[in-house]
Amino acid sequence: MSRRFDFLVIGSGSAGLNFALQVADHGTVGIITKKDRAESNTNYAQGGIASVMDAADSYEKHIEDTLVAGAGLCKREAVELIVTEGPTVVRELMDMGAAFTAHAGRLDLGREGGHSHNRIVHAADMTGREIERALLSRVGSHPNITVLEHVFAMELITEHHLGKHVTRYDDDTHCFGAYVLNTISNRVERILAKTTLLATGGAGRVYAHTTNPEIATGDGIAMAFRAKARVANMEFIQFHPTSLYHPGADGFLISEAVRGHGAILRNADGVAFMEQYDTRKELAPRDIVARAIDDQLKKRGEECVYLDLTHLDPADVRAHFPNIAAQCAEYGVDITTERIPVVPAAHYICGGVVTDLDGRTSIHGLFAAGEVACTGVHGANRLASNSLLEALVFAKRAAAKAIAYASRAHWHEHVPEWDYSGTINTEEWVLISHNKRELQQLMWNYVGIVRSDLRLERAFRRTRLLYEETENFYQRTRVSVPLCQLRNLITIAYLVIRSAMGRKESRGLHYTTDYPQPDEREKRDSVI
Repeated sequence: MSRRFDFLVIGSGSAGLNFALQVADHGTVGIITKKDRAESNTNYAQGGIASVMDAADSYEKHIEDTLVAGAGLCKREAVELIVTEGPTVVRELMDMGAAFTAHAGRLDLGREGGHSHNRIVHAADMTGREIERALLSRVGSHPNITVLEHVFAMELITEHHLGKHVTRYDDDTHCFGAYVLNTISNRVERILAKTTLLATGGAGRVYAHTTNPEIATGDGIAMAFRAKARVANMEFIQFHPTSLYHPGADGFLISEAVRGHGAILRNADGVAFMEQYDTRKELAPRDIVARAIDDQLKKRGEECVYLDLTHLDPADVRAHFPNIAAQCAEYGVDITTERIPVVPAAHYICGGVVTDLDGRTSIHGLFAAGEVACTGVHGANRLASNSLLEALVFAKRAAAKAIAYASRAHWHEHVPEWDYSGTINTEEWVLISHNKRELQQLMWNYVGIVRSDLRLERAFRRTRLLYEETENFYQRTRVSVPLCQLRNLITIAYLVIRSAMGRKESRGLHYTTDYPQPDEREKRDSVI
């Protein structure tokens, strides 16, 4: 079975939905999402959108803050692009009905780590959910857009599927759509497309502790890598310093905006420790805060540190962070009278599929936007709340080029049906869950906040064994979403480890005890 669209969008977060709305008047659009349409990393984004909306602020300040956080690896032209287009994007969202927090008719601009000015546009502490709601309401009413839920993208279709040998050095590889698994019918379908956008989000689930939802298994990056697209900077994993430490919380994020509002990090003795590590204290960039917490935990042998808001006005705290207050209360923590137990957790991948300033990848007809992409904005460390901004701006720019590309492209008629070879061996399904847990734990232990050559070598060897076991299982078993996701997570782990092994310095989010200082000779992208 096959479907045809002028524009195929893989993923239903802010990047995918914004792209779909931009191209919908120019052809048919198919959005596929492996869960429900509202299940995305965007939906979990609490902080907001960084944008210059105050006359006392400036583009130059926002650009400089981003470049400083990126530790020398940001592409200035990409940073300038998102910063200068930011206010327009915010106003477009407001025109779509996004209700951002405001007082007396003025946006309530928050402040987060690394920012020199209050510029975080937010909807209380549920900004991502509000943006997703506004975008989905427009998508649902457009006659040219079809949303296919519970459809999992397995492989990008290129000349490889037509019998041609494809390498990463080819400049003439094209994407013709994707093979997808319909999880309702349990059948693999072909979706043919003139252009394809990867908007699949991140890969936090490669780690044992993450703020990401279950869907964040790196599918887009892994598919693009297998299709021979260029991937870069995968060693730069941002660990959010403060996720709720509770057995049932599953990495619930305590937004950086809480620290921006005046919360203080304390160890178990009640000592505020951030001044020992950085003069900016709680408002230092995330990599510095995460390493400081990691250092405290290792030195003191404790399981968590504490985020303290008890000195702030209780009514003001509840008004600013209603969702965080409610979620913490479910786990028995009143954030106005008790310190919140927190630990770092994998949060965001700064690397991904390499794109130009118009969202084009190294494969013709394949675009990427959002966390799946490496646009040059984030460099070695993402500045807080730049991610939603980047996703929306680059989706819009990609749409303009995709419209032009689709106008001269065609559907490829000779794409073969999926090969269903393989049998189901139910006794071996435990291999998937076991290998996934093992992968997540070894990535957490050996490729986490602090790394070393020895740890990376161990991780590489063990990941290789997991890869061989899983590939062998894949070749003789009918496909399933859990199996495909495991393959993708192993690919992500490989990319992170290889990139980290190749960087002989500490820079931004990559910190290794063997090379604890930055090295100007290593000031480059890690392209695989």
